Formats: sequence, structure tokens, C-alpha cells
Amino acid sequence: MKSLCFNSRTSSSSISRQSMSPSSSSLTSTPPRRSIDAAAAIIMKWDAQTSAYAGVTSLFYESKREAMQFIKSVNDLQEIMHSLVSHQGSDPENLTQAQHLMQIAMKRLQKEFYQILSMNRADLDPESVSTRSSQTSRRASTSDNDDDGSPDDEIRTIGNSISEVEEVSSMAMSDLKLIADCMIASGYAKECIQIYKTNRKSIIDEAIYKLGIEKLNSSQVNKMEWDVLDWKIKNWLQAEKVSMRTLFSGERILCDHVFASSDSIKESCFAEISKEGVALLFEFPELVAKTKKSPAEKMFRVLDMYTAISEDWQEIETIFAFQSDSSVRLQALSLLVRLSESVLSLLTDFESRIQKDSSKAMIPGGGLHRLTMYSMNYLTLLADYGNILTDIISDWPPPARSSLPESFFESPHSEDSPAPAISVRIAWLILVLLCKLDGKSKHYKDVSLSYLFLANNIQHVLSRVRTSNLTYILGEEWIAKHEAKVRQFAANYERLAWGKVFDSLPENPTAPMTHGEARECFRKFNISFEDACFKQSSSVVPDPKLRNEIKVSIGTKLVAVYREFHDTHKSTVEDESGARLFVRFSPEDVGNCVSELFFVRINSESSSTSSTSSHHRRHMRSPLRV
Repeated sequence: MKSLCFNSRTSSSSISRQSMSPSSSSLTSTPPRRSIDAAAAIIMKWDAQTSAYAGVTSLFYESKREAMQFIKSVNDLQEIMHSLVSHQGSDPENLTQAQHLMQIAMKRLQKEFYQILSMNRADLDPESVSTRSSQTSRRASTSDNDDDGSPDDEIRTIGNSISEVEEVSSMAMSDLKLIADCMIASGYAKECIQIYKTNRKSIIDEAIYKLGIEKLNSSQVNKMEWDVLDWKIKNWLQAEKVSMRTLFSGERILCDHVFASSDSIKESCFAEISKEGVALLFEFPELVAKTKKSPAEKMFRVLDMYTAISEDWQEIETIFAFQSDSSVRLQALSLLVRLSESVLSLLTDFESRIQKDSSKAMIPGGGLHRLTMYSMNYLTLLADYGNILTDIISDWPPPARSSLPESFFESPHSEDSPAPAISVRIAWLILVLLCKLDGKSKHYKDVSLSYLFLANNIQHVLSRVRTSNLTYILGEEWIAKHEAKVRQFAANYERLAWGKVFDSLPENPTAPMTHGEARECFRKFNISFEDACFKQSSSVVPDPKLRNEIKVSIGTKLVAVYREFHDTHKSTVEDESGARLFVRFSPEDVGNCVSELFFVRINSESSSTSSTSSHHRRHMRSPLRV
């Protein structure tokens, strides 16, 4: 029975006739009339034109044993017809009768084929088929020695190890294959294929619709508000995953199984069923890539779509491996190119936005600039796509240096080990940012604040680098060089902002002094210290680590020296009238003043800056939530 029902044939136009020869045919010893009558008994029983019972009952559902007998009778009848045609002088009446029976049988099988597809629509959904296939593949590795078993044994083994739903799916697929093999061998491939394509294409089209994939054009996408388009992109990302890992893969498995007897049929059939759905699926990302909308979030959505296609590339090549599917593979490849071009364009736009930032307002207290926070939020998120970006920008020409001073160029890697393209590109974008910040620092009239501004903003850059994937992209050498810059700018700030205070105290604070010398020294200290405290009271250092380092440095040079000077020479001026005019600060007063420096005040501008940072952070992270 297994050899009869599961015999593989190539196509309806190339049926093997070896078994029809007198030496090989199992029917040569049986008179054609008797064999035809035997086939007619079961074929006419299931003729819907002559039997009301056959008109309302499914052969394969009612009796699987009788269905097998029906298939065997059709195959026997086909062999008889070939035998009659090949032997001259055969009775034409027998051939006519056999042809008539074959037409009735094919109508019955067409009906059965349609009913199995329709009645098992839920059990033959791509998810059930793909799940069943993966489990069958795992079982096959443990049952390679059972190939000689009967079909009944095979069915019982499967039934014991899979769920009821999967068993129904498995039985339906087996029945469809039996019918398809029989119809193709009998020359009725066209009728079988048409039924299959009509039914299965409707399932693919319905699934694509339920996944939210709709036909759009460039005009419609360009007119969408970003929030709407963003929602559609997130929906597409889910739809793509389901389509490639379940929908099209399951459909390919089913098609391959049903039409296993003919490579050409299963190839053309699957291509016809899937081409419209997959074309619609891949059309949307291309429209997004072409859209004129370029908010910052678009970069991450484009990268998400590129990532989705890249991660499923193996599935795409496996599912659409036929020559007739080459257009699908080409469309997917073209889509990756289009998305990568969009990424490069958006990177160029980001660099341009930094360079064109025209805000001249000075950040009070030398705090963080909005451009710094925005840019580092952006770059931090980009670093999460490091592997994908490496592929995209590997062949992108390095940035031109003409627009920036040569002194700013420092490679994040040594000359002996050239930096990857992504490291060069990210380092370049940060360099563009730092050059822009350097220009903005010149707007401060107080030079010390310009250095504090640079120290704060570079420290923020470093902080974001250390706590993100940027640290792996830029490397420890790059980080060390910029840490040195922060220390240099902080030292310059300290020297300019507190230098007069340091200079007002003697090099040797315990050296003997006259009353006049001590009084003059106290006076100079009071003036310079008050002036410095007043000017620096509004200065801010948002980063706790940097704030502590600067305060410790100032305190080490100021508080300890002043304490020694104060304790040594206070008594020198106390005897004079108005001594409090000269000794106005105790060492504790100086220490308290230093300890209270640089905290971020919750006032209009700093609050606005903090609020803006929080807004950008939420705004920039939203594209990653799929």
C-alpha cells in the first residue's frame, strides 16, 4: 500500500511507463475487462452524480481504508489505460469505459482535495504546519531505522507523540499528497494545482491583511504624522517576524509535502501563492526609507527594519530558494541596500545638525549644553546597533578633515591596528560635537567658565561612553585621551577662577610676619576669596565624580594652607582695634564655601536644561520600544 500511495512521480507529462510493459505490469495476467469492472465498483460508488450518499459525504473522512482502495483503483485504471493504448488491436470499448471512469474518479478526487483543504483550513495554517514539521524532524533523527514499517505503524507512532491538532494536520497533509500524486500521475495536474493555489493563496492574503500589512504609496507615507508612521513600522517589525518564521515557512513546507512528486509543480505553485504577499511585505520598508520625514527617531526605526531583514536572511534564502523565487531574494537584497543608504543619509543629517547648531546663549554656570545631551543620547542608542552599523558603513569613505582644525584629530586606535569603520565614524561625530562646543565656549566673558563648560561637557560625553556600548567601539585609548582633556580643562578653570586666592596666601604660611604684613595678607585673601566665591557661586558641575575631584583639588590647595596661616597669624592682628575686619573667615568658613560649590541649582535655566535632557532621553529611546 505504501509503495502504491507514496510512489514519487516527476510530472503529469513524464509519467513512467516501465510498469506498463507486459513483463512488469501487475495487471497483465488479469483480463482488462475484469480489472475495469473492479475499479468501476468503487469509483461509481463515490460518483456524486449517481449517489446521493456520495454527494454529501467525504470519502477520506468517512473511510480511510476505502479511500486507499479508491486511490489504488485509480492507479490500476491508469495502468490499464496505458496497457490498452500500447497494445494494438485492443478493445476500444474497454478504453472508452476506462476513460469514462477516470473522468468520474478525477471529479471525485478534485472534490475531496478541495474539501480537505477547506475543512482543515485551521489545522493546515502555516503555524501548525511549521510546528509539526520541526517536531517531525526531531523525531526523524530517532526513527531512521523504521522506514520499512507499514503506513499504519507510521501513523500510530506519530499519533502517540504529537498533539491531536498536529495529528489532524499530519493526516490532512498525507491525504492531500495521496490525491495530488494520483491526479498528477493521471494527467490532471492542472486541475489539482488550480484548487490548491486558489485555496492557499487566500490564506496567505488573509494572514498578511490580519498582520496589518496594507498597500500604501509614497504620497500616503509622506503625509503621515510621525507617530502614526512609527506605529506602522513597529507593527511591520512584528509582521515580518511572523511572516518569515511562520507564515511563508509553513506554507513552503506544506507545498513541498503535497507536491513532493514534482519539483516543477511545487516550485511554480509556491511562487504563485506567495509572490503578492511577500512583495507587499517588503514594499513598506522601502517607502519608509524614501520618505522625506527625517526626525531623529527615524534612524532607529530604519536600523530596526534593516536588522529584521538581516536576521531573517537565512530564512528568506531557504524559503524562497527556487529559481522562480529569485525576484523575492533580489527584492530583499535591494531593500537592505535601500535601508543602508537611508542610514548613511541620516548619519550625514545628524552631523550636519551638529555643525549647523546656531544657538549662542551661554549655559549659566558652565553647565551642560543641550546639544551635548541630545548628541550623546543619539550616539548611545546608535552604539546598540554596533554590529549592524559595522556592516552598513564598512565601505563608507572616511570623513573629510577640511572643516575642522588638524589639532583635533586623534585616532581612537593606534596606527599599528587601524580602527574599524564604525569606530572612526563615531569618533568623528564626537569630534564634530567637541569642536562645536569649543566654539560655543568662547561666548563666555569669564574665561574660567569657558574651561569649566568644556570640562563639564566632555565629562558628560565620557560618562555616556563609559556606560554604553560606545566604550567597546571607541576603546580605552580614546577614553584615556579625553579624560586627560577633562583634567586639563578643570585645571585651567581652577587656575583662572581661584588663582588669585591661592596667590594671596604666602608660600610658607607659618613664616614670621610683622603686624602690617599679616594684616595685608589677610586683606588680600578676604578680597580675592569673596570675589571668587561670589563669581563661582553660580558655577555648576553636574557630574559627581568631576565635582568631587575639583573641590578636593581646590580644598587641598586652599583650606589647609589658609588654616596654617590663620592659626599662625590670627593673634598677630587680634590686638589691634578692628581685628575682625581683617580676619573675616575662619578655616571652617573657607572649607564650607568650597564644599558648597558646583551643585546644580534648581532655577530657571538649569531646571530647563535638566528637563530638556529628560525630554530628549525619553524622546530618543522611544524608537527602540517595539
